[in-house]
Amino acid sequence: MASFDDDYDLRTFDPALVDGVPDDRTRDWLAATRIAFHQSNSDAAVLEGALGAIDDGRVFTGVYAKEPLPGSLAETWPVGTYTGYTKTIDVGGGILVDSYLISDVTVRPTHKRRGMLRHLMTDRLAAAAADGLALAALTASESTIYRRFGFGPAVRNRSVRLRRDRPFGLHVKPAGRVELADAASLGTVARAVFAGYHARTPGSVDRQKQFWDRVLGLKTDEGKPDESVRAAVHYAPTAEGEAPGAIDGYVTYRMKEEGRLSVLEVVDLVGADANAYLGLWNFLGRVDLVDAIEYRHGAVDTALLHALVDSRTLETTREADHIWLRVLDPITALSARPYALDGSLVLRIHDDLGYCEGTFTLAVEGGTGTLTETGDALPDLELDAATLASLYLGGVSAGVLAEAGLIVAHADGAVARASALFAPDRPVDCITDF
Repeated sequence: MASFDDDYDLRTFDPALVDGVPDDRTRDWLAATRIAFHQSNSDAAVLEGALGAIDDGRVFTGVYAKEPLPGSLAETWPVGTYTGYTKTIDVGGGILVDSYLISDVTVRPTHKRRGMLRHLMTDRLAAAAADGLALAALTASESTIYRRFGFGPAVRNRSVRLRRDRPFGLHVKPAGRVELADAASLGTVARAVFAGYHARTPGSVDRQKQFWDRVLGLKTDEGKPDESVRAAVHYAPTAEGEAPGAIDGYVTYRMKEEGRLSVLEVVDLVGADANAYLGLWNFLGRVDLVDAIEYRHGAVDTALLHALVDSRTLETTREADHIWLRVLDPITALSARPYALDGSLVLRIHDDLGYCEGTFTLAVEGGTGTLTETGDALPDLELDAATLASLYLGGVSAGVLAEAGLIVAHADGAVARASALFAPDRPVDCITDF
């Protein structure tokens, strides 16, 4: 039976333009990826993909058939794709850790179950680890794929719908004021507001160029302005009689029709603090001629639910995993994040790929943790790399993971101690797609 290496080549390269258009291998890689996601393959869309990839510093990897069948789809296209680049993840306490983000993972349906994903993942994770990155992250189209590579779901989010068939109101009126704005002109302000959110929110992932273009209505996939996107900004409160403060929040949104209902779809909503966040919702809840408000990036643990006078008007339409993490260097990763209290734990970690394999002691003093490898020490807890990833940010507690059978306790009180140690300083959340 032929091996993977007999049938395929793995090629890694930087996307590039020649005379303002994607070079052949960049064009072919993007075309193969876009067809896998059922997207347009127009020249404009491929060019936008190339420009965004170059701006982000992405590295493309493709799997290429050594002997493509004559007449098969674009013989020069890869049959599998993968891209990676570096952005920061907030691991708590405002600590931003450079992390390896994975995107555009595809395998052509006619080439599945040939070890393609495993070759892509193991090759590129090894390269990321060699570059000194302690964490990897991805968003998954299917929830059963990546655990075998040591990824665990670390951040969840909710799609919510706020009904407007009953009067909208908040228990406490937020301070400050809101004004309409031009979405396309918000670039600098929006990035500054997001930086504030990013620095105070564990689980937040920094944003890439194409995401910004989309949420501000600057460009569609075809490179054209999205005129459907509208915007409003929130000004920080100041003393009575003084001019409004700096912009500390913004929302972009569009209107759509669902049958006979007018629905306000929130595209992006970012507040640098809780007051700005609720101030923007207070604005949205009072927009006229709206039957419902939809938001796809709602936090699982949100102040909005408790701030509403009628909390039953806020309905969850979907809840799912959003960010999957992978620990590539446990000593660096667990020593980087803050901890809720002092103490120690001995962790026995199993990792089929080897990055986290071993027994380690986590010692926390003054909220700062130090992880050291301790060989044959008797463990307090035993878990695998994927479970460690789920525990890492504190979005799910050690107690819940133990009840799911994913953590085995070997010492009394160790699960409770781990839950307390890893508790996040704020609710874990992420409003970035990649």
